Amino acid sequence: MRLRMLFLVLAVMLLVVSPVFAQGGGATGGDTGLKTLGYVVGMGIASGLCGIGQGRAAGSAAEAIARNPGASGTIRTAMILGLAFIESLAIYTLVVVFLK
Repeated sequence: MRLRMLFLVLAVMLLVVSPVFAQGGGATGGDTGLKTLGYVVGMGIASGLCGIGQGRAAGSAAEAIARNPGASGTIRTAMILGLAFIESLAIYTLVVVFLK
């Protein structure tokens, strides 16, 4: 089952990024297809890992608030600060993709 899921994910990734290879070469040269593919894959990985990190942080904060409701203000503040740092990774990656 795990091998099937891996194959499905790889097939979907290849189908999604195939239009990158179909683009014609611009004034910058013909080697931009693989660079663009690398940027897109890097952005996808960064965004996916940010989503996983934010989910785990929110889940842990909810569990901590459930265990100790008196500290909910401190926990919420720390969670929002952590979520901002996690989201900044995706934003920095997006900026790098746009600059390249």
